[in-house]
Amino acid sequence: MNIAIIPARGGSKRIPRKNIKDFCGKPLIAYSIEAALQSGLFDKIIVSTDDEEIATVAKQYGAEVPFLRPRELSDDFTGTIPVIKHAIEATCKDQTLLKAVCCIYATAPFVQPYYIQEAYAKLKSTQSAYAFSATTYAFPIQRAIKLTHDHVEMFDSKHFSTRSQDLEEAYHDAGQFYWGTPEAWMEEKIIFAPHSTAVLLPRHLVQDIDTGEDWVQAELMYKALHENTLQS
Repeated sequence: MNIAIIPARGGSKRIPRKNIKDFCGKPLIAYSIEAALQSGLFDKIIVSTDDEEIATVAKQYGAEVPFLRPRELSDDFTGTIPVIKHAIEATCKDQTLLKAVCCIYATAPFVQPYYIQEAYAKLKSTQSAYAFSATTYAFPIQRAIKLTHDHVEMFDSKHFSTRSQDLEEAYHDAGQFYWGTPEAWMEEKIIFAPHSTAVLLPRHLVQDIDTGEDWVQAELMYKALHENTLQS
């Protein structure tokens, strides 16, 4: 049995009610639920929330909400892994029946069923603890700069004259989904480690949505992609 777990607490501060705010015609969380359904990989799609309104919206789009998340796991400091562990414990009495568990963020309107499927296949073929979405940095991180009291300083000045094509490519978490074995989630193994693998997404399908500016940019990106039927 495979299950998808979508964490969606109600206390978003920077974008109030973010998880169910209208994004290009649908509540934001609807995109994650629909991608999970369209992947055809899940026996259950569960939304973990502490909020009744989010629960109602999630059910309308085809997810299950078999419990309300306890308050101690719904604050600003609780990480994703304990939330997924709790959801597994709350919904699966016999964890030996589980093959894999996929956390899909509720704030990922660009998530595509194809990449969820690809990551699942890679999780199995590599026998990794986790398989998650990642993408490349647009600029060489080795040439990053910082501002210190109105002055500029390189993080690593030895690369000032290094050609960008000679620098090692760097990647970052795409913030969309994380497949994991039941054991990895229950043992709370860290995700970004050698026991994990990654599926690479094109940068035009990756956008964090943490601020109002992010939201505007994401809607513009989505509308542009939608005109081309979200071809990757």
